Amino acid sequence: MNILSVTSGNWLTSLIQTVNSWVWSPALVALCLLAGLYFSLRTRFVQVRRFGEMFRLLFFPNGRNNKDKSASPDQKKKGITSFQAFAMALSGRVGTGNIVGVATAIGLGGPGAIVWMWIIAFFGAGSAFAEATLAQIYKEDHNGQFRGGPAYYIEKGLHSPFFGSLFAVMAALACGFFLPPVQCNGIAISMSQTLSVAPWTIGIGVALLIGLVIIGGVKRIANVAQIVAPFMAFLYIILSIIVLAVHIDIVPAVFIDMLRSSVGAGQVGSAILGSTIAWGVKRGIYSNEAGQGTGPIVAAAAKVTHPVKQGLVQAFSVYIDTLLVCTATALMILACGTYNVIDTIQHLPNGGVSVSYLVQNPQAPLGEPGVFYTSAALSSLTGRRLGDGIISFALFFFAFTTIMAYYYYAETNLVYLFSRFRMRKLRNMQNIVQAERDTNSSSDVNRQWMESEERMLSDMQEDYRRADSTFGDDRGEKIVIWILRISTISAVFIGSMLGSGIVWTLGDIGVGIMAWINIISILLLSPKAINSLRDYERQQRLGVNPRFDAEALGIKNADFWKDY
Repeated sequence: MNILSVTSGNWLTSLIQTVNSWVWSPALVALCLLAGLYFSLRTRFVQVRRFGEMFRLLFFPNGRNNKDKSASPDQKKKGITSFQAFAMALSGRVGTGNIVGVATAIGLGGPGAIVWMWIIAFFGAGSAFAEATLAQIYKEDHNGQFRGGPAYYIEKGLHSPFFGSLFAVMAALACGFFLPPVQCNGIAISMSQTLSVAPWTIGIGVALLIGLVIIGGVKRIANVAQIVAPFMAFLYIILSIIVLAVHIDIVPAVFIDMLRSSVGAGQVGSAILGSTIAWGVKRGIYSNEAGQGTGPIVAAAAKVTHPVKQGLVQAFSVYIDTLLVCTATALMILACGTYNVIDTIQHLPNGGVSVSYLVQNPQAPLGEPGVFYTSAALSSLTGRRLGDGIISFALFFFAFTTIMAYYYYAETNLVYLFSRFRMRKLRNMQNIVQAERDTNSSSDVNRQWMESEERMLSDMQEDYRRADSTFGDDRGEKIVIWILRISTISAVFIGSMLGSGIVWTLGDIGVGIMAWINIISILLLSPKAINSLRDYERQQRLGVNPRFDAEALGIKNADFWKDY
């Protein structure tokens, strides 16, 4: 069944849809599911066995007194707390995907798509654990800010600077340009209807607020995220429980319908089973980010004594996102019947949209699936004006904190690219000096030239060392970071004026490419994550606060842990 078809009248839309179909082929869907299953089996379902510990590590990563007695005063000032890293990861995960994305999954894949979102979240928690643990193993210290993620562990663990740089470039583009418009688009569509203003005015307001936060760097982002993200998630879940309490008599039937649809039961379910699985997995990955490669970027920023600690915390954030917040949205929509199951969406040459339906409910808004499914569900209880206002308010804070996280992801990958560029220039200079030393060491002229070159090399080493230890000290890096900030702010504004379909598709392309690179990488590096888990559990059995020793585990290039 062709769920999304595009006419040839708009060649750009056709091209974007074609690229998206290549990236999100059945192979990627299978890879995401199989990777999650693999890590779950290899870790003996650590996401289940260590569930209670995940919650404890949020607040007490070093035991009940929560003090790392072996850390120096300088070390204690560096990085961010485990809870702040969790809140930043949660802010990246809990966004428009939880409100708009869930509605899209239901509209294009039917109620059963939510079950597949649960499945990818459960197994994806295993992938999230592995990638966050690897990010901690291979992280680096940049003037008190811990930086890490797929680019770092691909280079250091797989000895592949090329693919590390490739991921960094794709992540900087996706998180700095493709993904922020998706979040602002959801805000603009919802709030423009609620406030009766033009979407571009909402875009300006969001762009200005984002600018105020991201210019302050990771500390300001973490401080905002640790307050806003958990509070809004809790408030939204409470609100959904109230709605479900009113419709409690039909909730059991809703669960049965979801389960039947997930396996293709019924005439409609069998017709769209492939789309049910694909949209559930796609929206699940977009929402909880497990395997996507963005979660480990913020996981690396936390200060912990053992990488596995943050791996467990990041696995817990997947549960919060999908099993709680996404489920809350889905049950509201399904219990209130404010959804349609769509057969085809045709983008017409004149810019219009033609939609045909497989299932059409009288309470559901017409047109493409989106935030209106969720607001219509809430409006059935509160009235339209209040319902739209509440959803707009929730969507604003969810999407706003997600944009903050996206910026941090992009910034970290730019820091990686510039640090590697400096290292490459330095190595080239060292090779030139060494070659000249080997061939021209006798004459006074050559000796003077060598002394001059070595002084220049020493100065270059000091400049690069200072640029790496003091974020933004390098002039070129500083210019590019400011370009990124301006581009992110601009992308937020532009997203408020674009159609939702094309914006979401661009976001899907960015997420898909990153997932391809990252999932293959963590599978290849899985022995290191598994051995780290065994080491962590061994130390726990001895009754000590686990500390990481990379050399004892035979893990090379984990230089951060030598001095920690």
